Amino acid sequence: MMGKPITGRSFGGCIRYVVERQEAKILHAEGLRMKNPSQLIQDFNLQRKMRPELGKAVGHLILSWSKEDLAKLSDAIMVERSKEYMEKVGIRNTQFVIVRHTDKAHPHLHLIYNRVDNNGRTISDQNNFAKNVKACKEITVKYGYHLGKGKELVNRQALRGKEKIRYELHDAIKAALKTATNWKELEAQLSKQSIAIAYKYRSGTSEVQGISFEKSNLKMKGSAIDRSLSYAKIDDALNRNMKVQLYQVTRQSGEPLLASGLREAVRNDGQHEHHHSGGGKNLLDILLSPEFIPAGSGPMGDAEEAHRRRKKRKGQQQTQGPRL
Repeated sequence: MMGKPITGRSFGGCIRYVVERQEAKILHAEGLRMKNPSQLIQDFNLQRKMRPELGKAVGHLILSWSKEDLAKLSDAIMVERSKEYMEKVGIRNTQFVIVRHTDKAHPHLHLIYNRVDNNGRTISDQNNFAKNVKACKEITVKYGYHLGKGKELVNRQALRGKEKIRYELHDAIKAALKTATNWKELEAQLSKQSIAIAYKYRSGTSEVQGISFEKSNLKMKGSAIDRSLSYAKIDDALNRNMKVQLYQVTRQSGEPLLASGLREAVRNDGQHEHHHSGGGKNLLDILLSPEFIPAGSGPMGDAEEAHRRRKKRKGQQQTQGPRL
């Protein structure tokens, strides 16, 4: 099960788009007259007048299931799942209508609700996407619905507005994380796609506490785009990339690379310090860690290695006995 939350300004446009279609079937409504679309629009608009300053009073949600779940989803069950979803995300005590469409192979419905509730209060749309993901996952697991294999299967061409940008950010960041080895490289790759990074610092310190990404005047927290894109998880991914790169080149180039890498690290260390004050390792930390300092690379390395070889030869000679 997947959800797509949308907010809008016009009940008229939304109702006509959803209801006035040959394949549309109204399954359920509360607080509304269902005789025709005009009455639905009139009733929605009458209640929104209690909060005239609220521009985007239209709540529109699309709930979709896999075609493998079709046999499990009667009209009545889809209504029950819709109500359960609404309760989980905090859509309560308001007008709503549930409309099923049959124009696609997969079962799906449209739920239109009034963000001005029955008492004139506003139903918040903050963290809509995070709440949506959590609710859909819980319902999917609870009823054994087909579990999708992640964002890779989402049809990007069908996305619009905020959701479209969210997936653009997701895809761009994931692609950049395949090669970037530090925050400066990540920023440079994303800037080519007009994506900016904003760091959130712990109050009164230079310790990074969180991260947001901005594109087309829309700013989203990394964890709201995807759980794997929080500051800590991105920092871990960059450190892993750095270690892999160092391992590969040290095997090919040997000790000269270590000296070269250390010089480069010392030169760049100050440029990246503010990104790693939260505990993440920078290039200098990694290069100086035990796993990346080759045996015998210290100032006494050559002498110690020669001494070890002499002892080995001496032991072999004693075992073999004197030559005749």
